[in-house]
Amino acid sequence: MRRILYTLILLGLLAAVGAAAEPALLPDQIGPWLAEGPSQVKSGQNLYKGWGDVMPGILPEAGLSACETRSYRNGTEELKLTLDRFKDPSGAYEFYTQVIGPDMKSAGLGNESAFGPNGGAVLLGNLVLVAGPLSNPRPEGLADLLAVLKASVDRTPFPPLKSYLPETWRVFGTERYALGPAGFRAAMASLGQAAYADLADHVGFQLGAEAILAKYQGAHGSGVLLLLEYPTPQIAEQHLHHLEEALPAAAKRSGVTVERKASLLSLVFEPTSAMHAQAIRDEVNYETQVTWNEPSHMATDPPILVMIAKIFLYTGLFLGFATGIGIAFGGLRVVIKRVFPGKVFDRPEDIEVLQLGLSGKKIDASDMY
Repeated sequence: MRRILYTLILLGLLAAVGAAAEPALLPDQIGPWLAEGPSQVKSGQNLYKGWGDVMPGILPEAGLSACETRSYRNGTEELKLTLDRFKDPSGAYEFYTQVIGPDMKSAGLGNESAFGPNGGAVLLGNLVLVAGPLSNPRPEGLADLLAVLKASVDRTPFPPLKSYLPETWRVFGTERYALGPAGFRAAMASLGQAAYADLADHVGFQLGAEAILAKYQGAHGSGVLLLLEYPTPQIAEQHLHHLEEALPAAAKRSGVTVERKASLLSLVFEPTSAMHAQAIRDEVNYETQVTWNEPSHMATDPPILVMIAKIFLYTGLFLGFATGIGIAFGGLRVVIKRVFPGKVFDRPEDIEVLQLGLSGKKIDASDMY
């Protein structure tokens, strides 16, 4: 028992040392910007300290593994960078969508980027680079840094749900992706749908569901689109009924409905009209496909006539071999019966024959013919 205890303590110390040994990724210089000091890397037990109540529960849900900060200076200008590392790109994307806003614009950096008057964020694989606050942000100056960071990113694909959001009428910066209840509640609140945040208990995140939201503003109306993806169509159908029962009466009166397309559920909150809600749904980039790759003739395959000739040849050889074996066995049996009658085959003591005796002939158990 004492040996097991010591082993567990040793494993804990090794894990703590490994967590504290997260390498720094931010360089000493970025173009004209020079670092004012070494990077401050937080991991392990200290990882979630200092965040306050800004994102309660979202960081553990997204899988934050390390947080690195470093300050830079270029003459009188200062630049503060925060590099957050996550276990995979899905968690990084959840965090990235929580820190951007509709007052930002794309900077064309990394996998995705958004910058506003006071700073911005860049998504790069499983990394999220947050710059700011800045008095005069110039995101193009971060291109050299992103080129260095690319060697350290996780190249696992982003969640497919990210590509389902329609681009038509979408308000940039309102995209919100959620892997769990914490991210879902925060996303609903940030888009003005806090009254429906309790739907997080009915979505089914424990079964592998994922959620993404965005606000849409067209010339004739607006709405907030929620997409929920499930592992199978059966689970989606089950939660469709759960969500229909859980929708508040106010939501139903405003025209909120739940629709399913294979494994994807869609809801439009605060739709200007039922027609506009359906128009938003019709733009969703989700199609179900059932494919069957039939075998085809390849250029390296032999000609079809040669294949048919071989089929007839080998079939004939098999039939000839089977016929020869049959004749050989039958002939051998006849020869043995003539040479050793009643000794090997059809021995009287091994034969039981039922005879009715209708002809008056004496019954003979050895009489088989």
